[in-house]
Amino acid sequence: MQAPRFSPLAALSAFALFVAAPAEAVQPALQQRVEASLDEAVPGTRFGLMVTTEDGRELVAVNADDRFIPASNTKMLTTAAVFATMAGLDQPDARGGASVRLEQHGPRVADVILTGRGDARLSSAPDCVTNCLAALADAVAARTRRVRHVVGDDTLFPDQRWSPGMSWNNIQSRYGTAISALTIDDNELVMRVTPGRPGERPAVELPYYELVNAATTAAEGETELRFHRMPNSRTVRLTGTIVAGAEPETLRLGIDDPAHFAAWRLRTLLEARGVRITGEVQARHRPFAPEADDPAKRTGGPAPRPGEPEALARLTPPPLAGDLTHVNKVSQNLHSELLIRRLGLNAGSGSIEDGVAAIAGMMAQAGVPRTAWDLSDGSGMSTYNRLSPRSIASLLRWAAAQPWGAAWRETFPVAGVDGTLARRFRGTPLEGRLFAKTGTLNATNALSGYLTARSGRTLIFSFYANDVPGDAGATEHMDRTLALIAAEN
Repeated sequence: MQAPRFSPLAALSAFALFVAAPAEAVQPALQQRVEASLDEAVPGTRFGLMVTTEDGRELVAVNADDRFIPASNTKMLTTAAVFATMAGLDQPDARGGASVRLEQHGPRVADVILTGRGDARLSSAPDCVTNCLAALADAVAARTRRVRHVVGDDTLFPDQRWSPGMSWNNIQSRYGTAISALTIDDNELVMRVTPGRPGERPAVELPYYELVNAATTAAEGETELRFHRMPNSRTVRLTGTIVAGAEPETLRLGIDDPAHFAAWRLRTLLEARGVRITGEVQARHRPFAPEADDPAKRTGGPAPRPGEPEALARLTPPPLAGDLTHVNKVSQNLHSELLIRRLGLNAGSGSIEDGVAAIAGMMAQAGVPRTAWDLSDGSGMSTYNRLSPRSIASLLRWAAAQPWGAAWRETFPVAGVDGTLARRFRGTPLEGRLFAKTGTLNATNALSGYLTARSGRTLIFSFYANDVPGDAGATEHMDRTLALIAAEN
């Protein structure tokens, strides 16, 4: 059964919610054509759409005040709040860099403490040239040749590794990897699978985790490999087939305890430098305490212990501006989740809730009522998130008038050119003329941003499809509808 849609009259009556009534009404003929176009979509899909001019005149409104699961459109709010509230985005990220120090436990006993400060780009890759864990390993090796434990410390943020409302089955994948103030290599682990002879198990390279290899090398057919790992388990089960003679397959797995994983990586680098490790790899976390959300109890993170030694070395990551572009262009979940926690450090404990409070302040400035949106994370993996098309159109219009608005818009994917829109709108009049954030989640598609219409004027739009049956997808219908609107304006 098709979801109900606003008629032009109903859409007009909804305009007064939080945007002043436009000088002209929704275009009735265009509204009808849009609704007819959406009626041809997959039955059962619920659409929401708001299209306005730059000055706020509304052209099309379909369920514009309903609330939808936005998927990665959530990243628009997170990145906009960073632009709106954090200074020095084009300067090296001096506050975010990881550090390493020695913690003495007697005259001849010291632990290595690797501390994260919320940076998303720390790397242990062999070819790393900037923001490298190897530089911290060098600093330790230059000071001592023997240590006890190697400890990963992510206590800057409370221990909220996954957001409320995120599907548990995503935890094992790179898209749902855990969030930590101590992040390395995108908190991903690479599994490399090489085929053997037909009927044999393939060869598998997988560090850190324990492997149960139940995969098979097939004589012919198609390669189809799957892995499964329960949350907080270090055991990975590999199943499926890989074809004999095929190129090795690379699978990427999520990490459940990034602080421990980072400390484990540091240990391997220290041992390669001749440092003897006599103890264990450990992790330090700060338990999440909801009662600490009381503003009177917020501390902005844990205070250093009295007499805590200075860091042996501290890294300075590249400017956050580049990472903001990365977040929106390729829709990077982990980086966006770290950004909302860093927003939360400005006035709180670094929790998701504090980050949402920072976004709420920005949305209030944009004139968007609190009833029009809800967030439970910073990336869109949570199915608890809700946005209305009108609220996002209002945010987009407000942001365009801000000093940082043009820079924020430049982080969006460009239709037919780059990011998550590289393959969409190619060969159409909107190629290179639509700048928008995508969103894809189970039964959900989203697209919001700016487009240049046939007339040359800029239109603002926010478009959602929820309850999309099966794996049908709604993007084709959404793209066709936006092309129709652009052609008639």
